[in-house]
Amino acid sequence: MLAGLTSIKPDDRIVELGTGCGVVPMVLAYRKKSRHTIVGIEIQPELARLAHRSVEENRLGELIQIIEMDFRAVAAHFEPGSFDLLLSNPPYRKPGTGRINPNRQKAIARHELSATLADVFAAGDRLLSRGGRVALIYPATRIGHLMNAAHERGFSPKRLRIIHSRPGGPGRLVHVECSKGGGEEVRVEPPFYIYGEDGAYTEAMKKMYED
Repeated sequence: MLAGLTSIKPDDRIVELGTGCGVVPMVLAYRKKSRHTIVGIEIQPELARLAHRSVEENRLGELIQIIEMDFRAVAAHFEPGSFDLLLSNPPYRKPGTGRINPNRQKAIARHELSATLADVFAAGDRLLSRGGRVALIYPATRIGHLMNAAHERGFSPKRLRIIHSRPGGPGRLVHVECSKGGGEEVRVEPPFYIYGEDGAYTEAMKKMYED
């Protein structure tokens, strides 16, 4: 959904923080969404190795660069304004809340153990040119926290879409695009439904696999 819902321009220089096994960069590269090399940053060595292998096996090595590093240290690796678009599915649970998954990979992905939402926007402040965008998917229940974290680093929400499991159900996730140094106006997109009344994927969800 992050790859499918985010508005991407052909000249966007794209980086994904917490790329995992590299699925989002591979989707974008396969669909030729950008003319530039897409960078995926991953702190967990085992996932970074999987991402490298997936990129090579799919023959996308000329289009994607995977870097194993802590994205909180981007200042030492990239010049300011190196990118136009930052993508992330950031950790969304505060330490001390909910059960920590015994699987280390899942625990780091879900709980703010090695990085926080504020760290994502701090990295964006460094990596993005003025007018650059941060695109995230985040739990709807923490949208207030997301907005505060964005504003604290000078980012303004510009596009917002609520993601529902099915029609009539509550919003579970939000897809938000924030602009570095943007104005106050926010475009609220139509809601996105993953499943229809029959329990099957909606046409909008199917389209993400077909594009």
